[in-house]
Amino acid sequence: MTYSGAVKVGGPADVHELQDLMITKIAVGPMDNNAYLLRCRATDEQLLIDAANDARTLLGMIGDDGIASVVTTHRHGDHWQALAEVVAATGARTYAGRDDAEGIPVPTDVPVEDGDTIRVGRVELTARHLVGHTPGSIALVYDDPHGHPHVFTGDCLFPGGPGRTTQPEDFRSLMTGLEQKVFTLPDETWIYPGHGNDTTLGDERPHIAAWWARGW
Repeated sequence: MTYSGAVKVGGPADVHELQDLMITKIAVGPMDNNAYLLRCRATDEQLLIDAANDARTLLGMIGDDGIASVVTTHRHGDHWQALAEVVAATGARTYAGRDDAEGIPVPTDVPVEDGDTIRVGRVELTARHLVGHTPGSIALVYDDPHGHPHVFTGDCLFPGGPGRTTQPEDFRSLMTGLEQKVFTLPDETWIYPGHGNDTTLGDERPHIAAWWARGW
């Protein structure tokens, strides 16, 4: 079945099958958060991005193989409601941006800096620190050697443009970070956001240009 990236709370997960990596997407919680389970196809090691809510559903998706690690993209509460329960059940290492770690009520085992590598089996993800939505938000880039890149953006980029912030200077910082660290990738780059449907960088470039044109 073709992957669409369109999932709903209470509905089934959707699976994106890449040559080296399996990406399972599911929606959980009252704010319709996306959680992503990454499985290395060579080793079967798994990593969860955002234990957002509904630990029972997430643990069912994870299955008996467990997870080696869980990454929290940023410190906003809707992205870690199930984190404590998932970590207690799996013993997973926890990762989060260094500048957001103190705002997450589960200890961060590995504080993440810009450019750090996070591994799931033989697959490498590169962290990109994007200041603005929160001080320590991170995106994770998988540069697929067999195709285009894939980026897990948390709440920093959605269909329609960047995530909202409360202050204009934070929004400008986020826009600048996205342009310097994400939009340098090709148009085919697949974007997996923290809420809602997936998109591509090619689809989002006009939206970014429109935001700059508004004076941001």
